[in-house]
Amino acid sequence: MLPLKDNVPTRAFPIVTVGIITVNAIVWVWEFTGTSVDTDVIHYGYYPCKVDGPCIGPALHAAIPWYEEAFTSMFMHGGWEHIIFNMLFLWIFGNNVEDALGKVRFLLWYIAGGLVATAVQTIVTLHWGSVPDASIPNIGASGAIAAVLGAYLVLLPNARVLTAIFFILIFFQELPAVIFLGFWFLFQLWQGGFSLVQPEAGGGVAFFAHIGGFLFGVLTVRLVAVRKPLMPAY
Repeated sequence: MLPLKDNVPTRAFPIVTVGIITVNAIVWVWEFTGTSVDTDVIHYGYYPCKVDGPCIGPALHAAIPWYEEAFTSMFMHGGWEHIIFNMLFLWIFGNNVEDALGKVRFLLWYIAGGLVATAVQTIVTLHWGSVPDASIPNIGASGAIAAVLGAYLVLLPNARVLTAIFFILIFFQELPAVIFLGFWFLFQLWQGGFSLVQPEAGGGVAFFAHIGGFLFGVLTVRLVAVRKPLMPAY
């Protein structure tokens, strides 16, 4: 399922959401126009093993310490599909969360959500994963974006999300946000649990970062929101 748009207006232009998307886009251009994307990921991705080693493979060639990687990795992506899908989710759901939190508060909260997501993935990987698992670089904005999705679910469960559903053919359907986001979260739980049993089946996707970020958004948005978002247009 792919979200295309929602039916909730905003009070003002979402400058922080657009700014985050712009920074991610600039970093992506830097990734594929300089050295290879793989080289940049090796140097600036986040490695759980660097918190509690040992590390093997590419992790030995990282250019910066782990506490800097936790920030740089949040703005890096591994391919066009990765960044396009992440930024689409952020554009659709981020503007209304920004509207509820305010610009500065939203920016700080977004970064905090990404760091919490990274911490959750690190704990799970170090506890249940192997040394090779912990030496795989983690990159992407999806942990922080998962926090946005969790916040949106709490703030606007009755909003409607125009969704492209791929099942042999493509179907377009407006789904209540609680159904779309609930299904997304259950999928992360299912995939995350499966990757515990067979880590290679996760395909390098940090499912527990998604789960941790989402729960962070659900649990904290009421504490930091300064106003309610606008109601759905219909």
